[in-house]
Amino acid sequence: MKHLSPLRREKTFRPAAFLANAGAGRTIVDLKKGQRIFSQGDAANAVFYVQTGKIKLTVISKRGKEATIALLGAGNFLGEECIAAMQMQRVATATALTPSSLLRIERTEMVRVLHQEQLFSEVFVAYLLARNARVQEDLVDQLFNSSEKRLARALLLLAQFGKEGKPETVIPKISQETLADMIGTTRSRVSFFMNRFRKLGFIEYNGHLSIHSSLLNVILHD
Repeated sequence: MKHLSPLRREKTFRPAAFLANAGAGRTIVDLKKGQRIFSQGDAANAVFYVQTGKIKLTVISKRGKEATIALLGAGNFLGEECIAAMQMQRVATATALTPSSLLRIERTEMVRVLHQEQLFSEVFVAYLLARNARVQEDLVDQLFNSSEKRLARALLLLAQFGKEGKPETVIPKISQETLADMIGTTRSRVSFFMNRFRKLGFIEYNGHLSIHSSLLNVILHD
């Protein structure tokens, strides 16, 4: 009977399994709605991976003005800036918009896996590239699109339209103030457009917010 070499006996590294379970340097954190994960200025010593739920990232300017810069859902990383040796403090505040479950990965463990596991490194780099592309799209959106189109795009992104898998047509309750912060307009303008979208049948309010794919028409229409 042939014996397998130690190398062949090793289990194949699976990024999905690594991100789904606790282990060395990894703990699962369950959060209630409104609970903070970390605050701007805190020590940056871990990366988080969203397993379930929605997370809001906000920043506060030197003058004390707060702005929402991102809403993240399942499959997103946050706090990845801690991997950079020069970035030792959090640049934003992360808060759970809904009950959420996150995997907390210690910085040293994250760096180790990135160095030793090519599959995971590829997954993470692909995520960062997609995130960078999203930031550029957000900038173009702010510079060239109307506030109505920016709101439609924000709602579609919240519902996961355009991503792999089935869109989440029902999205967590989110305040009009938060939406206004995200798209750079006033709450009254958001209220006006939300009412317009509802009358046109693009969205529904039934104790929750439902997004229909027909909302794409707002973005595609010139």
